[in-house]
Amino acid sequence: MIGLAASPGTEVLPTCSILMTGTSTRAANNSSRMRWKLSAHEGSYSTTLTRMSRRIPSNLPREVAFVATVCMAQLLTQSGLGQAIAPLHIIGASFDSTPAQLSWCAAAYSLTVGTFILFAGRLGDLFGHRRMFMIGWTWYGLWSVIAGVSVYSGQILFDIARAFQGIGPAILLPNSIALLGRAYEPGPRKDMVFSIFGATAPGGFVFGAVFSSLFAELAWWPWAYWTMAIVCVFLAGLSLITIPKDEGIEHHISSDMFDIYGTITGVSGLVLFNFAWNQGPLVGWTDPYTYILLIVGVLLLGLFAFIETRSAHPLIDLKAFSTDTLFSLACISAGWGSFGIWVYYTWQLMEVLRGYTPLLATAYFCPVAISGICAAITTGFVLSRIPPSYVMCISMSSFMVGSILVATAPVKQTFWIQTFIAVLIMPWGMDMSFPSGTIILSNSMPRHQQGMAASIVNTVVNYSISLALGFAGTAESYTNNGGKTNADILTGFRSAQYVGVGLSGLGVVASLLFLVTHHRGGRRRDSEDRRERKQTLQAGDP
Repeated sequence: MIGLAASPGTEVLPTCSILMTGTSTRAANNSSRMRWKLSAHEGSYSTTLTRMSRRIPSNLPREVAFVATVCMAQLLTQSGLGQAIAPLHIIGASFDSTPAQLSWCAAAYSLTVGTFILFAGRLGDLFGHRRMFMIGWTWYGLWSVIAGVSVYSGQILFDIARAFQGIGPAILLPNSIALLGRAYEPGPRKDMVFSIFGATAPGGFVFGAVFSSLFAELAWWPWAYWTMAIVCVFLAGLSLITIPKDEGIEHHISSDMFDIYGTITGVSGLVLFNFAWNQGPLVGWTDPYTYILLIVGVLLLGLFAFIETRSAHPLIDLKAFSTDTLFSLACISAGWGSFGIWVYYTWQLMEVLRGYTPLLATAYFCPVAISGICAAITTGFVLSRIPPSYVMCISMSSFMVGSILVATAPVKQTFWIQTFIAVLIMPWGMDMSFPSGTIILSNSMPRHQQGMAASIVNTVVNYSISLALGFAGTAESYTNNGGKTNADILTGFRSAQYVGVGLSGLGVVASLLFLVTHHRGGRRRDSEDRRERKQTLQAGDP
């Protein structure tokens, strides 16, 4: 039980108690203007928070500005992916890169986005999500500048800059979702806001692809990164105005509370495991250091799991995971992994084998944004009416259908048949799985752990994209015969795309198991409710 008492200078109401149920933390009085002082004592961990019971801005224009600013984090995260994939071969030509080296332009970014989110979400819980949100924009802008400057050096500096650039979105994403999670109570309004947040993903990718293609073809590709830096600085300043302050945060930080050892082993293990899979296709798996790094990464991840089960304040609270949470994360991992393969190799198909320019390919890809908006709006209405297990099943089916359509599309076939249909379908996988998974985790954890909830979903999404590209690159490198002819290149692309089809199929299987489990759980709960009502009626009979 956690006691609540009004802060000085506010209207005094009777002291009340709330119970942390694992699904939400609600005060007896939900007035958005009442400030509460919350005192929590968990073993040696003592923290004091002074919060508004709800952090929604006081009027609609301010709320729109708040949501729009927060959603820019998701939009520009995906823009960072699009700005590398669309003009990939123009960037590679400036560095004299081999085809095998090009995948690192996208994978290095997704690797750090997915890995450092765990760390960044916890920092938001400790130091304030608004503060970390602005730090994220500043970091993103700084390394965008360095990524552009790398044109004077070589691809090694570019890949390093891309990796460090990804830490910016890694800081932004969990803290942006935590800001929304703390602002809104569970319900239709929260469902719609999270759906809007998810809708910016496909539009953000197109946004990044359009401007990077324009700069690459009509000017100079580094300007795409320097322009990104300018936008990031502007958004850091805008956040000062539109996002409510982190009021009254006072923490006594100790090594136990911060879980330093869990952070070091978890981040190191994820980086080494992913690096090995993406480096293997480039240097070959016969090189000893690739599989040595893979083994070390697995050992570190095992040590991380061991530490988390014994930490008083773990980086990931495994006890908070329900069956629904685990199934959701399994679906998101498989589905978004297949999406990473789909988007990368769809662009390779269009630019390498069909001969499209980056601008033309981007124009063909624009329906993704429109379809994504439709999917997000639909998801916002649907989530409050049907269980998330059904929504997840639909999204996984969309991933699988989109992957199959592109994997089987003939090279000489017009865009408007299979590829166009896939471009329309794939956003439904993205914009139904992300908000549903986020809401499941957000609602299953208390407010002071919203940063961790956001971190887990975003880690799985972005890490899966990078890791799946490593799987696909391995399949491609072992089947394309060195890419000597277009037929060899196509064979390699198809092998990689079939890996994506397999992952999406795995997501469908996981979603069906989720559906069955959720259905049985619902029937069990209904049976228990009927039994309790019957016992209550019998106890009331004379």
